[in-house]
Amino acid sequence: MIRHCVLFKWNDEVDDAKRAAFLEGLAELLETHESVRGYAHGDDAAINAGNHDYAVTVDFDDEAGFVSYRDDSGHQEFIASTVRPILESRAAVQFEY
Repeated sequence: MIRHCVLFKWNDEVDDAKRAAFLEGLAELLETHESVRGYAHGDDAAINAGNHDYAVTVDFDDEAGFVSYRDDSGHQEFIASTVRPILESRAAVQFEY
């Protein structure tokens, strides 16, 4: 299995409408892409200062499943139209488990 973990820090452009669009688009991607085997996501719990604002983890059977998701045209359009306009920074890692 491959786990894909992404952390997002939002910029000053994020508002309730843009956050709702992010959540809607994310749900659609995660619930409909054929290679997604499981996922979890949510806002930072604000326990430690300096954390990112949002985290997403997505599980795939293998590297090919992750690459299929990563390169999917709908995923790429979601990033370009919805994520990048509200993004200050992003960190990601993929690992086998």
